[in-house]
Amino acid sequence: MRHDLVIFDNDGVLVDSEPISNRELAAYLTELGHPTTYEDSLRDYMGGAMHRVHDTVFERSGQRLPDDFDDTFHARVFHAFARELRPVAGVADVLERLTADGTPYCVASSGTHERIRVGHRATGLDRWFDDGRVFSSQDVGRGKPAPDLFLHAAASMGVPPERCAVIEDSPLGVRAGLAAGMEVYGFTAMTPPDKLTDAGCRQLFDTMTDLLDLLK
Repeated sequence: MRHDLVIFDNDGVLVDSEPISNRELAAYLTELGHPTTYEDSLRDYMGGAMHRVHDTVFERSGQRLPDDFDDTFHARVFHAFARELRPVAGVADVLERLTADGTPYCVASSGTHERIRVGHRATGLDRWFDDGRVFSSQDVGRGKPAPDLFLHAAASMGVPPERCAVIEDSPLGVRAGLAAGMEVYGFTAMTPPDKLTDAGCRQLFDTMTDLLDLLK
């Protein structure tokens, strides 16, 4: 393994949550008078922190979302997670191999700590991630595409940025990883490859277990 730390995004990389989250987000925004399709949500918000939703809606409409927007949205998403959420196919095999090889790994997500934990418990991935391996945009001042979150995760794990591999599936995340000076691998199971290459990613894969060969 040529990396000293593998940093996983969460939504769409560890847990197959993007279809659920963006469906719920599009429906809720539309209910509030901000018509949004599922495709709109993927394009505008996938990979971003919640402040991106607030900022984008305000820029486009001049209206603020309700004060309880985040709480209501997360309640809807968590309810759907309990019914539908699954781990990304093959990710348990990847985590098992990294553990067996002694390669450190962690998760750095735009989602809140609660969202990460709810998703991991629902899918059984919590066994792989203790508190020391979980980093959220809540921990830093700026979310992706700023590099802050990835730099924070690397510093907390005691690894220089240039020795880190980032596993991402969104253009925002790709740009954040590259801005942090890390090597980025783009997962294309949900995202068209050109979206990630346009963001600067040069190493792509569409099946999670293929990642192991790329990391060698």
